[in-house]
Amino acid sequence: MAHVVFVGAGLGGMAGAYEMHDALGKNHQVTMINEREDFQFVPSNPWLAVGWRAAEQISFPIRPYLEKKNIAFIAQRVDEINPVDKYLTLSDGKRVDYDYLVIATGPKLAFDEVPGAGPHSGFTQSVCTLPHAEHSYEDYKKLVDNPGPVIIGAMPGASCFGPAYEYAFILDTALSRAGVRHRVPITFVTSEPYIGHLGLGGVGDSKGMMESELRKRAINWITNAKTTRIEAGKMFVDEVDAQGQVIKQHELPFVHSMMLPAFRGVDAVAKVEGLCNPRGFVMIDKHQRSTKYPSIFSAGVCVAIPPIEQTPVPTGAPKTGYMIESMMTALVHNIAAEINGEVADFEGSWSAFCLADMGDTGAAFIAVPQMPPRNIMWYKQGKWAHLGKIAFEKYFLAKMKTGVSEPFYEKWLLDAIGLRRLDKKMHHFH
Repeated sequence: MAHVVFVGAGLGGMAGAYEMHDALGKNHQVTMINEREDFQFVPSNPWLAVGWRAAEQISFPIRPYLEKKNIAFIAQRVDEINPVDKYLTLSDGKRVDYDYLVIATGPKLAFDEVPGAGPHSGFTQSVCTLPHAEHSYEDYKKLVDNPGPVIIGAMPGASCFGPAYEYAFILDTALSRAGVRHRVPITFVTSEPYIGHLGLGGVGDSKGMMESELRKRAINWITNAKTTRIEAGKMFVDEVDAQGQVIKQHELPFVHSMMLPAFRGVDAVAKVEGLCNPRGFVMIDKHQRSTKYPSIFSAGVCVAIPPIEQTPVPTGAPKTGYMIESMMTALVHNIAAEINGEVADFEGSWSAFCLADMGDTGAAFIAVPQMPPRNIMWYKQGKWAHLGKIAFEKYFLAKMKTGVSEPFYEKWLLDAIGLRRLDKKMHHFH
């Protein structure tokens, strides 16, 4: 009997645990370890941050749903991974042995890389976690009562830009509805070399369309922006040219700011010798397997993928939900194949697909594959994308409770545009 342990019950890990359980059947054990008791649907955090959602609408307790499927659940932080003897040490001192380990921890938020950043010991808000979004909502309410300048964007080294744009457009809509938008100058400050770069080198006409949307909403922007430090009500930003030389230094006042940080790997993972790159992301081969430890697999935001191009201010490549799901499906197939004595050579199709809400409209982009040159490049805007995002939230939360391991994105809308999750020589996965 094999024991497969998942660490991290996020979008990838939770779906992966269900899928693994279905793939292995009753003769093997799947265990999920997560530091919190509840599942949180991170894509809805920008809505929570303006009061369009409450926490209980986008989170639920994990234990009853996993245990109904005979998946063991442990709500503890993992403090040590011993990849040689194949066991984990939890924060309460307990030891968990594994045959296969799946690391799906998501990122550590590197607010410490910019002095004064972050909601805990700094002056900026975040929508990266549910508690951060709740904290940001309290700050938003103060902004409505006492309007003033707002700064939204992404700090040097950030890789996930979509939520910054989403929040800018959602905040614009929320402030308009509150009748105070005319008293709130908004500046979008991003490490991207241009608007709509998204860490992907642009997708279709994302640059033109996003610039046009920002203009329409009277949101100014600074690109190639290196945020150097933040004080109470003031942000210091170096704007650089294509060579990375500082061309202008900005001192920007704000009463409310939401800046996405760069990511690193979480401590327990980052400190395992030979497992990660210098930023603490797990180094994997094309089958999602650790390049050093054959019984460790990884998927999601915690894996190392190279940036698509060098940019004047460092940016990373995003891991979008569809790509994470694709990695997870490949990983599940590979572990199951190996346990059953078959060849483990499944590969995820690394494509970027994103539905972004823009308050009263929305956008969707697709890049297949994620690394250029691409077969498909597609970016479109419209009310349908806004409604699609709402529907997807309801759909995903329902599926995470029923534990159906069918592929969410694919089922949902991707067959129509020819996207697949697995690149596999065998025809029945095409």
